[in-house]
Amino acid sequence: MEQNDNSQKDILFSVRRENYAERVKRHTPPSALAPDCLKAFLIGGGISALGELLAFLYRSLSVREEQVYPLVTVTLIFLSALLTGIGVYDRIARHAGAGTLIPVTGFANAVVSPAIDTKSEGPIVGVGAKIFTVAGPVILYATLAGAIYGAIYFLIGIFA
Repeated sequence: MEQNDNSQKDILFSVRRENYAERVKRHTPPSALAPDCLKAFLIGGGISALGELLAFLYRSLSVREEQVYPLVTVTLIFLSALLTGIGVYDRIARHAGAGTLIPVTGFANAVVSPAIDTKSEGPIVGVGAKIFTVAGPVILYATLAGAIYGAIYFLIGIFA
């Protein structure tokens, strides 16, 4: 009797899974891969070009060379956080897709977005608790990868 109940559940689950897949296929808009890739490339390249223009600007303002790219990074972080805060970055991302995931700007967006979404819950429980929900795993695993890489580099230095 119990085996019969399990087989009925398996059949029901299988039917539901097929039905779900069919519904997803029916309601998913078709993707225009080539235009989407082109937009991602152009907008991502535009963000990178903006970084180079900022570097040129800072050099023309007589900023020391070792300070140019940290200033570019801080400026891009500020701009992406500002654009996220006023709702522009998300509109750009809708068109650019992965083109906005350039590490610095995408990371700033990933930090600011949850903070904005939860600001109504207050500065501690809302913003403070949720600000790193997306970026937290990135920080964790980037730190872990850096530590592992550092250990490997250290060991290679000892035995080389």
